[in-house]
Amino acid sequence: MTEEVFTDEQVVVEEENGTDVEEPTSEEGTADAETQNGEAAAEPVSLELHEATKDYLDPSLMNGIRIVESSELFDVEETETPVAEEEMDKYIETFSDIAQNQIITGRVIGQNEKEIIMDIGFKSEGIIPRSEFSGAEPPTMGDTIEVYLEKIEDKNGQTVLSKEKAVWMKGWLKLIQIQKEDGTVNGTIIRRIKGGFVVDVDGIQAFLPGSQIDVRPVQEFDSYLGQEMEFKIVKINQLRKNVVLSRKALLHNVLREQRESLFDEIATGQIIEGVVKNITDFGVFVDLGGIDGLLHITDLSWGRVNHPSEVTEVGETISVKIIDIDREKQRISLGLKQLTPHPWESVENKYPVGTKISGKVVSLTNYGAFVELETGVEGLVHVSEMSWTRSVHRPDEVVQMGEEVEAHVLSIDAQERKIALGFKQLQPDPWEGVDERYVIGSTLKGTVRNLTQFGAFVELEEGVDGLIHVSDLSWTKVVHHPKEVLRKGDEVEVKVLEVSRENHRIGLGLKQATEDPWDDIISHFEVGKTVEGKVFRVLDKGIIVELDMDVEGIIPAESLPSETKKQIMDGLKQKQQIECEVVEVRPEDKKVVLSLAEGFVPAEPEAEEEASEPEEASPVEAEVDQQESEEVEGETGEGEESEPSDEESDPEDAK
Repeated sequence: MTEEVFTDEQVVVEEENGTDVEEPTSEEGTADAETQNGEAAAEPVSLELHEATKDYLDPSLMNGIRIVESSELFDVEETETPVAEEEMDKYIETFSDIAQNQIITGRVIGQNEKEIIMDIGFKSEGIIPRSEFSGAEPPTMGDTIEVYLEKIEDKNGQTVLSKEKAVWMKGWLKLIQIQKEDGTVNGTIIRRIKGGFVVDVDGIQAFLPGSQIDVRPVQEFDSYLGQEMEFKIVKINQLRKNVVLSRKALLHNVLREQRESLFDEIATGQIIEGVVKNITDFGVFVDLGGIDGLLHITDLSWGRVNHPSEVTEVGETISVKIIDIDREKQRISLGLKQLTPHPWESVENKYPVGTKISGKVVSLTNYGAFVELETGVEGLVHVSEMSWTRSVHRPDEVVQMGEEVEAHVLSIDAQERKIALGFKQLQPDPWEGVDERYVIGSTLKGTVRNLTQFGAFVELEEGVDGLIHVSDLSWTKVVHHPKEVLRKGDEVEVKVLEVSRENHRIGLGLKQATEDPWDDIISHFEVGKTVEGKVFRVLDKGIIVELDMDVEGIIPAESLPSETKKQIMDGLKQKQQIECEVVEVRPEDKKVVLSLAEGFVPAEPEAEEEASEPEEASPVEAEVDQQESEEVEGETGEGEESEPSDEESDPEDAK
């Protein structure tokens, strides 16, 4: 065993303890001693050091210490000292089971301008930002509150707590439990956002869709702000910490009970009150208290309704009559107009035939104007009853929508609910006494006012027109259209042929105003007589020739020599003077049948004429050509034109 060297401090300790230290005998010790021999007042170390070394190894140092053998350890009898339960509980409470992200209880032990200091039973105090109590009074010393442990130790070694998160966490766990139990919560609507509202439920902000706030369509969303209501939790997203609420789901349950009760109480014909829930183009939905009834647009008023919004508005409380109930489909049909008597029940007494009434134009059609006499009662003024003197094609030529007018009641059909009205009956009828003013056979003058396919209308006085049929325009010519003879505005002398006051019709004749020339024509154009005329037209069936006395003659193509027929017809020119022989006179067809005079030499057609373009026929000539070409082959005269139908000859239609 090597000798141990002591330091100066150890020597001093040993000296104080009165222990002798033996001086070292080693060379190193000798060298150290020799080094210190030259120092003044050197301490006597060597002897004491040797003595201390001997005492340190002396076994007597263990005197008074009991030495226990290992076998004696297993022979010791164990004894337990009982501890009171109250003392044990106090002891257990000293242990703190603290973990991060949980709610714990703490006691306020201090506070400053920025923080509240809490004792949570941990090795260090926790702190809460004072800003979390900005909306309420901060806690006082000694108050016990629940807090949320955010961090056991932050970078500054402090325990971070939160009062707000503790409130939020408690509310969140509560909402989860309520949803599991299918319960309801109370919340306050605090603000509007896109698509709905934000609802405060025990410190948790939940979303309420706009469609889930009520069973009725909502018009004023802002009216719900600040209201406290009961809601049902329809969805919780734990990952995103989102909560979706519905008030409509709760109302549906209540409405279901009300609906069942309502169907047991209502009956057809009953008058009840309801609130207008929704308005559509076809009607109004009315909330009757648990079930909606349909008030169709046709049942809103006895009068004309263009849109239900003209009669009522959403949210209005109205009285309606139940007109039909379908319990199987749970549908109720309602009526508003049924609350008042039908206006047609007294129409005949209110508006006798022949009286003058006032009304408002509510509709215009192609055939007339509807005038509202009162709500639910309308009369029709046909275009033919609007003016004595004008030909009215559309009602807007006389009246406009919304115009207040006066009319004459012409007839009433209470069964069909129709009233015929007239405007012109309020003015003197120009046809009154027309048969006395225009005697059949009399000759008078008038102005051509209109031309139609079947004749010409001549104005005899304002509001009174007469018709000259095309067959009565000329004695000697077949007239296909009045414009061949007349023009609008011409002053003509005519003869009255027919008068019908009831039908407002006067038949006139232009040719009848002159003597019938056919007796003279027959005498002038004797059979076999040679006459001169001008070529008017060359047709496939013959040659039309203009003769004296404004008469037309025809040379049938079949009467021409077959070997020179084509050469003759191709060689003739319009207005060319030729000699003909009278074959036959037909007064009924207004024709004189001719043949070419003997010795007629056909001219050779010139090449230039053959190459030239054919002369374009006038509209009248084209029409004549078309009608004549349609005649049966071999016929040598024009047939008499057939009379027009009643519809064609109606002056009103012709206009």
